[in-house]
Amino acid sequence: MNTLLIGKGEQQVHLNLKYANRHGLIAGATGTGKTVSLMSLAEGFSRQGVPVFITDVKGDISGLAIAGTPSEKLLQRAAQIGIEDYHNEANPVVLWDLASVQGHPLRTTISEMGPTLLSRILELNDTQSGILDIVFQLADDQGLLLLDLDDLRAMLALVAEERKEVSAKYGLISAQSLAAIQRSVLGLERDGGKDFFGEPALQLEDLMRTNLQGRGIINLLAANKLILTPRLYSSFLLWLLSELFENLPEVGDPEKPKLVFFIDEAHLLFEGCPPSLLKRVEQIMRLIRSKGVGVYFCSQFPDDVPSEILGQLGNRIQHALRAYTPRDQKAVKTAAETFVPNPKLVVSEVISQLGVGEALVSMLADKGVPTMVERALIAPPRCRMGPATNEELQQVRAQSPIGGKYDHSINRESAYERLNQRRSGAATSNPTSTASDAANDGQTGQKAEEQGWFSELIFGNKRRQGLAETLSKQAARTVGSQLGKQILRGILGGMLGKSTRR
Repeated sequence: MNTLLIGKGEQQVHLNLKYANRHGLIAGATGTGKTVSLMSLAEGFSRQGVPVFITDVKGDISGLAIAGTPSEKLLQRAAQIGIEDYHNEANPVVLWDLASVQGHPLRTTISEMGPTLLSRILELNDTQSGILDIVFQLADDQGLLLLDLDDLRAMLALVAEERKEVSAKYGLISAQSLAAIQRSVLGLERDGGKDFFGEPALQLEDLMRTNLQGRGIINLLAANKLILTPRLYSSFLLWLLSELFENLPEVGDPEKPKLVFFIDEAHLLFEGCPPSLLKRVEQIMRLIRSKGVGVYFCSQFPDDVPSEILGQLGNRIQHALRAYTPRDQKAVKTAAETFVPNPKLVVSEVISQLGVGEALVSMLADKGVPTMVERALIAPPRCRMGPATNEELQQVRAQSPIGGKYDHSINRESAYERLNQRRSGAATSNPTSTASDAANDGQTGQKAEEQGWFSELIFGNKRRQGLAETLSKQAARTVGSQLGKQILRGILGGMLGKSTRR
């Protein structure tokens, strides 16, 4: 039976790989050993040939790529737990970074992200999200690819230019909402979104590699800067989980997972998450395990994870919680209630007494039934329990099996280029029409000038009287009869283009 050694309480505690895709939780206060537990689990999966993806929020998980330093303390703990072959070694690691600074650039396209998650990144309201849906639909209808932020901006500009026509076909679009979306796109670009959207886009199989020795590759995402834009961080994770869910085939419960996904600072994934999107996450978590993917959340408090999802996390490692505040006391109570009771332990008391490197542990056993909670010493990792240096990370990146596949961006023809071509074509044909318009304007002006001269001759202006006024005065002086007046009106009416009444 394939198992991972987690630690030892009264006896050794193992994680059955067959149930590792039933998800898990690593929780505890700062400084209690959560990161070490995560590293120990990750390299355990790697040794069993299971690829791993980890978000490294603080930069201290990069030590997975470097062999640890032997010490008497670690050897004693390994012996106490019963690890017979304990020795320090590095793990096969591939480094990723959305900003392409500390690892291979990790990209997706605007189309693959979709309007729902993109609206979350841009922090749009419902009205603005509806407009973004229209932008995507318009791009589809016109056969325009949305790959990067330039394409999105070009489409927004097109909608702004043709707002009345687009509103008539797809629904009302206000100029104010459109301007708000454009400002949000500008802010996303400033926060590093320009590097995230583009090609070549990530291929999922590159996250699911093993090395020549059969060890699973640990994919490490540098998120220490990404975490400063929580919306981008959480939306990226939701997108990646969605991609795995939608593209991987059904495998049921395999003997071991195809991929294990560790999410650090998991509370950021759910903060401000709209109910519709939260329901989508819950659905993914329920079904993605049948794709052979296990998801492990790492956070300070168990209730950082919504209860609908928390109930699906069968494998638990709970480090110490300090019940100093009402918030902490509530978290202790929640943690205690989520474990299968052990008559030998009062969980609500023990949880605040745990030392560094100790945890309350419960794993899924045969038939997926959780075991009783145990107080256990966590097995130490064999890698460095601390960050790698910049020089070491550069060496790891240089030896990457991915090579230069993603290191150079590709900018193929898409919406931005196509719309620019349209405008260039219109501008090329425009000078001829402009010259024609100018000639017409000149002819019109000449006619107007001639008509103005003739009008002044007939009707006069402010400085002199015209021919019509002169004739009318003379006629009024010489013709006094009714017949004369009718003749006069007939003459003036003919000059003015009016018919006389009869």
